[in-house]
Amino acid sequence: MSTIQPAGNPQRPAPSALLTANPVVAVMRAHHAREYAPVIEALVRGGVRSIELTLSTQGVFEELPRLKERFGPDAEIGVGTITTVDQALQALDCGADYLVTPAMVTAVVSAAVERDIPVFPGGLTPTELLAGWNAGATAVKLFPASAVGIGYVDQLRGPFPKMRIVPSGGIGIDDAPAWIAAGALAVSLGGPLLRDAFSGGSLTELTARASKLSHLVADAVEARAAK
Repeated sequence: MSTIQPAGNPQRPAPSALLTANPVVAVMRAHHAREYAPVIEALVRGGVRSIELTLSTQGVFEELPRLKERFGPDAEIGVGTITTVDQALQALDCGADYLVTPAMVTAVVSAAVERDIPVFPGGLTPTELLAGWNAGATAVKLFPASAVGIGYVDQLRGPFPKMRIVPSGGIGIDDAPAWIAAGALAVSLGGPLLRDAFSGGSLTELTARASKLSHLVADAVEARAAK
């Protein structure tokens, strides 16, 4: 069994190869998780392959194993809106590829670290974000990112140069490259990417939005690496 390392030098699950290749997370919210499969297919066709199933949707734990079997290596499927250790353990037992929280719950981070599963705990203040990072988070989720703006990432990098940050909340497709340029590990988008996909909207248009986002982010990653 793996062990938790002391704060400041934690065992830290690495970001997946899929997220590294295209640093975009699609945040899914629908009435029931049965609605997810065709939308995930549209996202994957557009290059977005890191999918977050939120627990504000019914049926996530029941559908997660089916979705993982259906998409296999073409997508990584994590579980978000986790607020308790019990939820985290259930998600891990159902095969979640990663965990996401909306607030800083370090016990959830520890549960994921124990199984070497990537985990992205949410926080806003430097104190919250540092607590998650020191607990072993793969990256900390800056939420709600739109409340503080892109410059906040640059300011955090002063005292915390090694901290990986994933902004989430209120990020539009055209905003995403600037967050990457500021140093974000990845960007997390829900409504601005999905729009009306769960209410009869065009899945072809969703694929086009995902493709646009993927290309914008790839260009931003390339430009950052060239500096």
